[in-house]
Amino acid sequence: MNFGALPIDADNTRFRFWAPALQSVALEVEGHEPIPMRRLDDGWFEAEARCGADAAYRLRVRDDLAVVDPAARALRGGVFGHGVVTDPHSYRWKNAKWKGRPWTDCVFYELHVGAFGGFAGVTAALPRLADLGVTAVELMPINAFPGDLNWGYDGVLLYAPHPSYGAPDELKALIDAAHGRGMMVFLDVVYNHFGPEGSFITDYAPHFFQADTHTAWGRSIDFRRPQVRRFFTENAIYWLEEFRFDGLRFDAVHAITHPDWLDETASEIRARLEPRRSVHLVLENDDNVAEHMRDGFFNAQWNDDAHHVLHVLLTGETTGYYAAYAPRTAEKLARCLAEGFVYQGEPTPTRQGKPRGTPSGDLPLSAFVTFLQNHDQIGNRALGERLTTLADRAALEAAIALQLLCPQIPLIFMGEEDASQNRFLFFAQHDEGLAQSIREGRRREFESIANAVGDLPDPNERATFERSVPRPDPELGAGRFALYQRLLAMRREYISPTLEGARALEARAIGPAAVVARWRLGDGKTLGIAVNLGAEAVSWSGPGSAAEAPPLEGKLLFESVEGACSRFRRGELPGFSTVVVLRGAELNG
Repeated sequence: MNFGALPIDADNTRFRFWAPALQSVALEVEGHEPIPMRRLDDGWFEAEARCGADAAYRLRVRDDLAVVDPAARALRGGVFGHGVVTDPHSYRWKNAKWKGRPWTDCVFYELHVGAFGGFAGVTAALPRLADLGVTAVELMPINAFPGDLNWGYDGVLLYAPHPSYGAPDELKALIDAAHGRGMMVFLDVVYNHFGPEGSFITDYAPHFFQADTHTAWGRSIDFRRPQVRRFFTENAIYWLEEFRFDGLRFDAVHAITHPDWLDETASEIRARLEPRRSVHLVLENDDNVAEHMRDGFFNAQWNDDAHHVLHVLLTGETTGYYAAYAPRTAEKLARCLAEGFVYQGEPTPTRQGKPRGTPSGDLPLSAFVTFLQNHDQIGNRALGERLTTLADRAALEAAIALQLLCPQIPLIFMGEEDASQNRFLFFAQHDEGLAQSIREGRRREFESIANAVGDLPDPNERATFERSVPRPDPELGAGRFALYQRLLAMRREYISPTLEGARALEARAIGPAAVVARWRLGDGKTLGIAVNLGAEAVSWSGPGSAAEAPPLEGKLLFESVEGACSRFRRGELPGFSTVVVLRGAELNG
């Protein structure tokens, strides 16, 4: 590793710091006199100090400014305090022989570590999640941010787990415990910007940013520079190697101006870690660029298209980006089920009619992660409502069955499994000046809603975070948990083992909110799903029939409404229902 504090032995540590705007830097280790760092080529500074693990240190970049090392592995006093030297070998792994699981086994559960009470709280929740059927726990970003409360996407010290969640070894213990239960752990990483408070990079390395290109969060990071590329590539490797995460989810990569860095980093990760371990890499990319998955660099992408289509069908909302999914919504759902992306180069109204996406129909079905909710799609709403309060219960349970039993990889957001009605709100903890700016910005963004309901929840109040902690619904929680258990047990038995080589046979709309889809699985069997998310039954027999639907022959795996399969085979699919069948290889024509 090129960045940060790296122990040489128990009593000596090497420090490396990239500060191309400076001519001198002093290393300040607590209990020691300041040490002038040697200036090397290309803006690097280096020093060795007689100190070991747990030593606290800062970097003096000006007479009036000492900063935390941007690659500090741990902190004392938060992002405005000191970095702490860590021993990467201090933790003794109990499950050191863990090699991972196949990608097709993934059932994701996305969670906010703070909402679970820190790393220890997530560890305590693992038995329940394993009992549910989860195979991959995905942590929202855990890198250090100002204060104690934040979603994590405003991180400023990307190598340091946030101190309020627990020490680095507690994070390792969480991952170790998950591996002991046969569960993978993924980390959400943010490489497209730094948070607005607590980062001093512009004081010593303005070269980190492009002066002429901006994102929604400020100046773009300059991935043209090799030192910048290495900072983020080594960060990804650090989480996978030292902490033994099973995979990473790369946040909002459409905001990375040089996407070749993504494939370069993925290639290095795979060369370094495989075949010793299975490592899985996932993108969030609003540009819908299929090539990252086609070339084998990334396993999958979050399928926002599928979410948006399902949200429109479940809620009837057609404002904002949902407007692009309102016309012929069932046809768009059919395309998602067969080909992954809805937008594969077509113009979209959210981009002023410019094309979005590239063809994705040739990708494996498992190259798409499908969800009904996630942190963005709930938390970026003005009031943070969940589908439990926005959608009909029967329609939502029909959509859950479709999500969990179709061949795409499912993701569950914390609280979905027991019908939590708690809102998931945007929360942070900034100084008052920035906090007021955020309040005003959100009021402008959601002006019509703010005018209707009065003051929006204040992101800076602790009560906003506390309202966002999921809690089981007292009436529906147990039944919803049992539904998820049942569906995930079916997925584990019939779907996951057969995803390799699976392909779509057909998917088409049979009504305004109804679709029939069939897939040939890797073992030769045919999976069929009929779903109707509208309140009215869809008929394809007799006068006024909506469409000619193929028969769903084979073993009934699941019906969300009793008798729905029989009715479907007689020519009518009830409203708010899903039917799932599996046809044996010997019956395939």
